[in-house]
Amino acid sequence: MQQNTLSNFIESSYKPWALANLKSAELSIQSVQRAFKESLNNPLISFDIKTIEHWRTTKLRSGIKPSTINRLVNALRAILTKAVEWEAIPEHPLQKLKQLKVDEATKARFLQADEESRLFNVLLQRDKELIESRERANEHRRKRGYDLLPSLTGFHYGDRLTPLVILSLKTGLRRGELFDAKWEGIDFENQVLTVHGENAKSSKTRHIPLSPIAFETLIRWRQQSSSKFGRIFPSDTGGRLNNVNTAWRNLLKRASITQFRWHDMRHDFASKLVTKGVPLNTVRELCGHADLNTTLRYAHLAPDHKSSAIALLG
Repeated sequence: MQQNTLSNFIESSYKPWALANLKSAELSIQSVQRAFKESLNNPLISFDIKTIEHWRTTKLRSGIKPSTINRLVNALRAILTKAVEWEAIPEHPLQKLKQLKVDEATKARFLQADEESRLFNVLLQRDKELIESRERANEHRRKRGYDLLPSLTGFHYGDRLTPLVILSLKTGLRRGELFDAKWEGIDFENQVLTVHGENAKSSKTRHIPLSPIAFETLIRWRQQSSSKFGRIFPSDTGGRLNNVNTAWRNLLKRASITQFRWHDMRHDFASKLVTKGVPLNTVRELCGHADLNTTLRYAHLAPDHKSSAIALLG
C-alpha cells in the first residue's frame, strides 16, 4: 500500500512525532532520506536484513566508515520501530540485524600545539581584518550619505566565529548545545555555564566551570552582542543558528589544519583534560557522556597510567 512506503510513513507519521519528541530529529530524518534515497518509495516491510546487508557492503566498498553506516542504519531502525509500534507493519524487519564492528579505541583527533597556535593566530588576524573592513565600508557609506553599518571599533571580534571556536575548545560543548546556549545559563558570579537537559543529548543538566579564557570570551562577546538575553549566538535573523560551515572550512584552510571536524574540538577538550591527569569520570561529567565507555576512548592519553599499574607488580 502506498501509505506504507518509507517516504510516506516518514512524512505523514514519523516526522511530526519526531520533531516534537526527539533532539536533532530533523537532521536524523534528513540523513535517512539521503542515505536511502533510492529506496524511499519502497514498502516499509521490504527493508529486510538481506537488503540492508547489501546496502552496507556497498557503502563499505565506497569508503564510508562502519561507525557512520551504523549510525545511518540505527536511524532507519528507529523509524521502523515506530512503524511496528503504530501497526504500520506487523514486525520489525531488522530486529536480528547485527551492527558492524567498530574499533572503539580509535584515536580521537585533537589539535597539536602548533596547530592550536596557528588556529588562534588566524582567528586573531581574521577579526582584525573584519573590523578594519567594516570601518572602510562605513567610510564609503558616510561619503555617499548611506546609512552606516554597526561599528565594530573597540570590539574584539569581527563576528561570532572566534567566540564559538574558543568556547567549543574550552567547554567541550556539542555544536547543538552551543547553538542553543542562552545568556540565562551563564552564572557570571561563579563563572559556570549550565547546559539544561532539554538542550543536552543525554537530556541531563550539567554544569561546566568556565576557564579564564572561556569566561573572558563570554564577557567580551556580551559587550558587543545586541541582546543580553536569549541565545548567546543567534542567527543573523535572530533565530537559531544553523551552521557556520563555510567560515569553519575557510578558517581551517588559512590555518593549514586538515582532517579536523567541528566535533573534534570536543575531542580536543576531553583529550587535553585526560592528558593533564583529570580523572575519567570527571571528564565524563564535563562532557555529558551517557556512560564511561564513551570516555574510555581517551584513557590511553592519561599520563603513565599503564606504566604505573604494571609498576605495582614489582
